[in-house]
Amino acid sequence: MSTLEIIFWLGIGIVFYSYLGYGMLLWFIVKLKHIFRSEPHFNDNYLPHVSLVVPCFNEAEYIEEKILNSLALDYPKEKLKLIFISDGSTDDTPQRVLKYPEVLALHESDRNGKAAAMNRAMAYVHTPIVVFCDANTQLNPEAIRHLVKHYENPEVGAVTGEKRIITKDKENASGAGEGIYWKYENFLKKLDSDFYTIVGAAGELMSYRTELYQELPKDTLLDDFVQSMQIANMGYRVVYENKAWASETASANVGEELKRKVRIAAGAFQSMARLPKSFNLITNFRVSFLFISHKGLRWTLAPLSLLIVCLTNIPLCLQIGGIYLYLMLAQVVFYALALLGWYLNNSRFKIKVLFVPYYFFIMNLCMYLGFIRFIRGKQSANWERAKRA
Repeated sequence: MSTLEIIFWLGIGIVFYSYLGYGMLLWFIVKLKHIFRSEPHFNDNYLPHVSLVVPCFNEAEYIEEKILNSLALDYPKEKLKLIFISDGSTDDTPQRVLKYPEVLALHESDRNGKAAAMNRAMAYVHTPIVVFCDANTQLNPEAIRHLVKHYENPEVGAVTGEKRIITKDKENASGAGEGIYWKYENFLKKLDSDFYTIVGAAGELMSYRTELYQELPKDTLLDDFVQSMQIANMGYRVVYENKAWASETASANVGEELKRKVRIAAGAFQSMARLPKSFNLITNFRVSFLFISHKGLRWTLAPLSLLIVCLTNIPLCLQIGGIYLYLMLAQVVFYALALLGWYLNNSRFKIKVLFVPYYFFIMNLCMYLGFIRFIRGKQSANWERAKRA
């Protein structure tokens, strides 16, 4: 086998493992683990005091609906403190929050980004558990109960809920792709949690032991990811709870989703640079194995391998033919479907299945764009809400 063939098949292997093989391997391991370990039992009477913190920026369109949703949560009112922080908002978000005396309203005119707002809000948290969620999401009534039940176990340092995308029958490429992506991502999170710990918390609904929360630098882009990884690297478990969920509509279009994912990609490279322990398989094997398999490869070698596989397939197809010809045709068909998905997204005719290759292509393209933005230092820490459908 030539060097070119080795590079080609290594690229195929990395892409396969990153998106499918890892999930298959972990599913098998978790199944074996469940044979020898029973499911945990929870104490329904364990109801510690909780602070629910909602960072906001120009959320006037959603904020009152969010407040009403928070007030309707099925948790003892005397044990749930609501904190809404709207640093930098230029619309009437702060005024709308002030209409509800049950809510502690925090507002500053300066806009320093989400991480800075979260750090400032923590000065007002005096409960053992703190929950963060986004202003444009809706929580199920039992969400807080299902999050906090895990904290009776001293090994648990953080608990994340499930992110659900509200989709419609006639969905655009962003909605269809994002919905399918998060269903698969939630499946992987459940496997990570059952194996040991998750390695990518969703900021739409995230909780921590207050004593473990660490103040983050103001320029942090992925606060939820960095905070949860720091806790996992400290030796605590970060648990996934699918009975607590935050639902939101998909991005309004692929342009809005592209803007969001490029920011996330830039944050991914920033996070990897700041979390070197996450790569240490010698002293931190379980966390590092999960992180590299679930996140690290998708953020680095998988997008690079897609390009390498495409480029090396061309000479192999011309020199050897056979299976390399069929694989070249498969790539051409896949990218043609992605292109067709882009075209149909801009038309009135929708075929949802075609949006999957399109969304997959956009995801990997964003890793390149995010890396460029990261090395140029052009990504601001000030969050900008993507327009939702």
